[in-house]
Amino acid sequence: MIPPRALIGVCTLREAENIVELVTRLRKTLPHADILVVDDDSSDNTAALVAEIAETDPQVRVIVRKIERGLGSAIRHAMSVAIDEGYDFFLNLDGDLSHDPNELKRLHDRALASPPVDVVIGSRYVQDGAIVGWPIHRKMMSRAVNRFATMCLRLPVKDCSGAMRCYRTEALVKMGMDNVNDDGYSVLEELLVMLHRQGSEMAEVPITFTDRRRGESKLTFREALRSMFHMLALALR
Repeated sequence: MIPPRALIGVCTLREAENIVELVTRLRKTLPHADILVVDDDSSDNTAALVAEIAETDPQVRVIVRKIERGLGSAIRHAMSVAIDEGYDFFLNLDGDLSHDPNELKRLHDRALASPPVDVVIGSRYVQDGAIVGWPIHRKMMSRAVNRFATMCLRLPVKDCSGAMRCYRTEALVKMGMDNVNDDGYSVLEELLVMLHRQGSEMAEVPITFTDRRRGESKLTFREALRSMFHMLALALR
């Protein structure tokens, strides 16, 4: 039996301090999967570090975007590559090592298990899920955002804003990538909304999210506020 093809997408902006370790650990965790780094023209040599790995590893590649910006459009770009190149699964995680690469395999294993599901979410808010290193106010804000999303967007999951996920690409094809248009962080909720409305089945597996040790967060208060307004628009759509 031919094993399913999987593409891991990592979206980066100034992650030179983390990207080599991340790619190295991903290759060990899911050796059959290919890795695509979508970099927003980082000024710190992130893309060059990935390109250096790719010179000796054909399962790793990098795309540098010089015009488009934002997590949302970067994720959509990587998803489109997975669809166009016939991958069976698209996996995603943050580029700052806040997600443990070793846990990505459990998401992929769940996607392959029965009953079949279209999306597996690495969840901080199910039993045995955890957050390490966040101050209490950030934990409260994240909880509030996810409760808002669950109630207003009527999503059947507890962690709507986490980026560690495994998608079945045929579900993304059915959804239509043109129906997802957010360029910011709320693309994570928008994807779930669009998939849920078409009847996609979802599952969550517990993960431990650890605050980044190196580099700086790209999530600003302005972006968080913009995401909230976008979720309101989604609820009314």
